[in-house]
Amino acid sequence: MKSRFYFILFLAVSVSGSAYAQQKAKVVFISGAASHGRMKHEHRAGNTILADALNNSGLDVEAVLVPNAGYPQDESILKDAATVVLFCTGHNRHVVNPHLAEFDALMKKGTGVVMIHWATEAEKGKPGEKFLEWMGGFCDLDWSVNPHWTPKFEDLPDHPISNGVQPFSVNDEWYYHMRFVEGMEGVTPILSDLPPPETLKRPDGPRSGNFAVRKAVLSGEKQHVAWAYQRPAGGRGFGFTGAHNHKSWQNDDFRKVVLNAILWTANVEVPSTGCPSTQPSDVQIEENLDGRK
Repeated sequence: MKSRFYFILFLAVSVSGSAYAQQKAKVVFISGAASHGRMKHEHRAGNTILADALNNSGLDVEAVLVPNAGYPQDESILKDAATVVLFCTGHNRHVVNPHLAEFDALMKKGTGVVMIHWATEAEKGKPGEKFLEWMGGFCDLDWSVNPHWTPKFEDLPDHPISNGVQPFSVNDEWYYHMRFVEGMEGVTPILSDLPPPETLKRPDGPRSGNFAVRKAVLSGEKQHVAWAYQRPAGGRGFGFTGAHNHKSWQNDDFRKVVLNAILWTANVEVPSTGCPSTQPSDVQIEENLDGRK
């Protein structure tokens, strides 16, 4: 009789353990190939820092890194993903361009998406249209610009992504003047500031300046460099234009914004103090680099 009791108890614990494992939200990280010099656009190393932080957070989340650079060679890794993080080259070399249909199908299931830095830049036409559907905005050539500057993020919105984030400032290549959905419907700006005129001193070009962006800045319009998007049909997206400089991940609030956003797009409750993580040391920040000269 006792053996039967313990057997039933063992089954109950096993089922409970399995249920707990299934509750963990799966986060899949896609890293682009090397595109810049050392400590710039460190896609794999940056994703590794974020994935390790999530897996060590104690929260109901499981981060998985795609082993190859670029879109997953084995697409089964995307199965049951709660959200997908893309940190890669953008525009005509974006990793999703050849896979728009299958990635769109994933988004239509309600899977979240987070795009970091150059990954926010889409080609005009179908890719741009899909980026608007997935995350409410994108970096658009001859409209958006990519200067290096030091914004001051002082007014954070009442949103789960802001949980535990203190006002901060980081010098980075912050793209701004994004192309957003009509009327900003469903979009919540997370990080915004008014860029100084110096950011538009370069001659006009696809990423350096244009009449529309100059008019916006001179009119005093704050520019949104990170935003959350609640899709009308379900699912969430987040765009983040910083992270050109790999060392930016050492800023606790910079890192927390992205970690919180990953949780939010995965429909995981963001703790009131934000996603916990340990600041990478100087040694850790140079781990997993692409090894370029």
